[in-house]
Amino acid sequence: MDSSRRRNPQAALMSLEAAAASTRGGFGCMFSSSEEFETALITERRAQGRYVQRRMRWPAILFVGCALMVAGTALLLG
Repeated sequence: MDSSRRRNPQAALMSLEAAAASTRGGFGCMFSSSEEFETALITERRAQGRYVQRRMRWPAILFVGCALMVAGTALLLG
């Protein structure tokens, strides 16, 4: 097998290139770029409900707490 490659290196090279091209064709991807993949991934995850935004209640709780402290301080000092 090795002797046949030495006799005709051009044919061996063409054969290898054809094999590489057919191998690459089998691993085709439906996305042309990583950005397309990321967009599709995020869209799918949003559809599944993974990125549901929950309202933060901490600012309201902190405001009420501070207002009560100020009112308590005013009542004690006044």
